[in-house]
Amino acid sequence: MPEHDTAGQHASPAQEVGEFLRRRGELIAQRWADEPLFRTVFIVSRDEAVEAGKIVVDALAQVADTGQVHDPDAAGFTVVREQLSRMGAARSRAGFTTAQVSNDVNALRPPVENLLLADLPEEEADRVRECTTALTVLMGTLRLVVLETALSDGQALIERQRLQLMEVATPIIKLWDGIVAVPLIGTLDSARSQAVMESLLEAVVDQHARFAILDITGVPTVDSLVAQHLMKTVEATRLVGAECVVSGIRPAIAQTIVHLGLDLGTVITRSSLADALAYALHQLGAGIVNATPGGAVSR
Repeated sequence: MPEHDTAGQHASPAQEVGEFLRRRGELIAQRWADEPLFRTVFIVSRDEAVEAGKIVVDALAQVADTGQVHDPDAAGFTVVREQLSRMGAARSRAGFTTAQVSNDVNALRPPVENLLLADLPEEEADRVRECTTALTVLMGTLRLVVLETALSDGQALIERQRLQLMEVATPIIKLWDGIVAVPLIGTLDSARSQAVMESLLEAVVDQHARFAILDITGVPTVDSLVAQHLMKTVEATRLVGAECVVSGIRPAIAQTIVHLGLDLGTVITRSSLADALAYALHQLGAGIVNATPGGAVSR
């Protein structure tokens, strides 16, 4: 391994590690391809794993050249985030814990360290120790970068799943031409209430609905915050040209609303979804027919 740079100055340990990574990049990539982090992600072709390994080794060499082996924000780690961190995120999505991903990244260090020691047989002990320390710090920072990205991707996945569950939990149903409904089930919080409002308004506009029914039969409790959200949804629905009907107000919830001193006097309410639908149909001029043993009676 060269002991001096082009200016005749002794290269720093980090720079020497960078030179080593470039010289042994192909061999390092070959050994990494057999490690779990690469082997379980690139399952189709080992050559793909080797190419990915080369990209990471080159990026680490760039970081070593600058001496910023301890800095996860060093420019070279941008490439690492795009390549190796995606693999860590893929492992996380596959169900591996953060500790397992961390161990996978840690497993990349011994093959590189063994090659580095083999490249320094004639170096002084202090120099060998300095170079191996620089490599250890570099690989430790690599692990930090991978874990940060894996955690960030995991949080993003959780947020997407939360939004998807929220959408499933607040379906917009077309009951009739000009009538849409939202059957709410479970606890309402600010985020879900906002999602309900947005989904309902979009449905009203898209379907040119004249009536929107908010059915809260499945809502266990109504406090002042939930009531305020309902009022905002009613007002917003009116602003886009539809009339909002709230159904499913059970006796216990009615008593709570009274005790809270909330004024729902401007809100059209019905005891059940069926009653709310009957009201909307009547307003649209549609007849309702009850089938009886003696025939059909219109009302």
